[in-house]
Amino acid sequence: MYHLTALVTCLAIAFYFFTSACVARAHITFGVKLPAMTGHPDFERVYRVQMNTLEWMPIFLPSLWLFAIYISDPLAAALGVVWIAGRILYMIGYSEAAAKRGRGFATQAGAAMLLWLGALGAIAWRLIHA
Repeated sequence: MYHLTALVTCLAIAFYFFTSACVARAHITFGVKLPAMTGHPDFERVYRVQMNTLEWMPIFLPSLWLFAIYISDPLAAALGVVWIAGRILYMIGYSEAAAKRGRGFATQAGAAMLLWLGALGAIAWRLIHA
């Protein structure tokens, strides 16, 4: 069973729900009336955190699960926690200024890349040595 990877998946989804709630609050805080998604730069940064997280989920989640299946549940979960930590750093940095999002972005992108490359390598290895 892949209990650790399942837990990290739930945590990643919880983080996405949290970013959604932040956008809802930002609509009120910055006076951006629905259905508008632009207007105040601070609102737009909060919104971009949510959208960028959504954009990365289809890269992260399959890579996380393939890595867990083909390599290791605990290692996949650990890299998944690094991805979530990177998303949190991204959110904190981007909330302050667009120029401060780089460290968080690099952290989560590196974790996602390790998951994807690890899964790809393990699958290729098994195909070659089958």
